[in-house]
Amino acid sequence: MSQINWKTDTLANITAEEFYTLIDRNREHIKKTFPLTLAGCTDLKKTKKYIEQSIDNETWEDNYYFYIRNTDTNALIGYLMIKNIDEHISKCELAYFIDKDFEGKGIISSALGDVLAYSFGDLSKNKVYISTSLTNIGSQKIALKHGFIQEGLLRDEFRNGEGKLEDILYFGLLKKDYAK
Repeated sequence: MSQINWKTDTLANITAEEFYTLIDRNREHIKKTFPLTLAGCTDLKKTKKYIEQSIDNETWEDNYYFYIRNTDTNALIGYLMIKNIDEHISKCELAYFIDKDFEGKGIISSALGDVLAYSFGDLSKNKVYISTSLTNIGSQKIALKHGFIQEGLLRDEFRNGEGKLEDILYFGLLKKDYAK
């Protein structure tokens, strides 16, 4: 496994052009799992609106965004999001992907550790969860590696990028378990 130098970046430092390039390079790779992102980034004009909406979401504390850069090239290579924030229950969902050329190098797993610290620390959430496709073994392994517990199978819970309803696995991590 080769060592990739990476860092997380904030939404304020991301351009629509580089986000569009990341999405466009990975359309086939993420078409089933990130249909809303793909729909919002079909061209550069729509991607600019998508980034503007993301800035609004972060301003209103509806979602939080983290971007991964290759520090050697400064290229954008991944994306993590805190979404579906529920203040009443004190929980949130994580979603993420890495450029297809950087999969399996531990980058998402390391960045996820930082986002978990932010979720339980700065956001004071009691629970963080990950919903993943039955076929996304890599995401399931990442969840388990970070102490998430598979809590269930949700049937016909997600409409994928092909428009088909599919089952998802639900993984949860409580703050008290994270602290261990």
